[in-house]
Amino acid sequence: MPVSQTKSHKPLQVPAPESLGPVTAEEAKLLEKLDLSRLPRHVAVIMDGNGRWAQKRHLPRIAGHRAGTQSARTTIETCARLKIEALTLYAFSVENWRRPKTEIDFLMQLLREYLKKEMPLIQRNDIRMRFLGRMDELPAAVQKDVREAMEKTAGNQGMVLCIALNYGGRAEIVDAMNAILAEHNGNGAGARITEEQLSRHLYTEGLPDPDLLVRTSGEMRVSNFLLWQIAYSEIFVTETLWPDFNRARLLEALVEFQKRERRYGGIREGQTEPAKPARVAGE
Repeated sequence: MPVSQTKSHKPLQVPAPESLGPVTAEEAKLLEKLDLSRLPRHVAVIMDGNGRWAQKRHLPRIAGHRAGTQSARTTIETCARLKIEALTLYAFSVENWRRPKTEIDFLMQLLREYLKKEMPLIQRNDIRMRFLGRMDELPAAVQKDVREAMEKTAGNQGMVLCIALNYGGRAEIVDAMNAILAEHNGNGAGARITEEQLSRHLYTEGLPDPDLLVRTSGEMRVSNFLLWQIAYSEIFVTETLWPDFNRARLLEALVEFQKRERRYGGIREGQTEPAKPARVAGE
């Protein structure tokens, strides 16, 4: 039985940023450990485990994908209310085209439904939407909905929600390099390309790199996701399957993030091992 439904874990009212609303006892304990002034600026999530979640319940895979939309809703709203600057969700990779056509068609339709259904929540939380990937390869109807979502939220000033759609980390770097070559009229001979120049041509241009990468379902790989941007990200892997990833699991990831010391390959003078207590970027 879910914690929030047990008699000893009734929702509690505790001070929370932007009124997160009623929280469970577990969430309250996690919030007590969380320093709201030291949250990551950008959180990226590999939403994995929908198929296994469905299989465990003897349901079709599409049932897992649909159940996962509630986890996405919870994660988006919680991050927005915590004033996290950017959230990137890995929704559909360039490799996912290898899946059965029926599943791909369902995922595209589910995305279209989600954009329409969740737009009030997006607007209510002042969220600005961006889409990362090769949009021109998506079905025309999906491209239209993506454009409309970006146009409707373009004036919002809150969290930037990035949906990685038809996305691949290697493809992104290739696209960035081709864009740089195009600026040189196809003649890149002798040109010196810097990290800053390449970063300006990535899909995530203008956003901070992810401080925290969350992967659900226990898989220990990054799956061609934000390969350039996660060079110094803290990685949090949870065995929880994506449809079961609730607010407590998100808060747990944020608490774990704050235990890490981010040294970017260096140490402070006179230091031979990580200092305690841990420090994070921005301190």
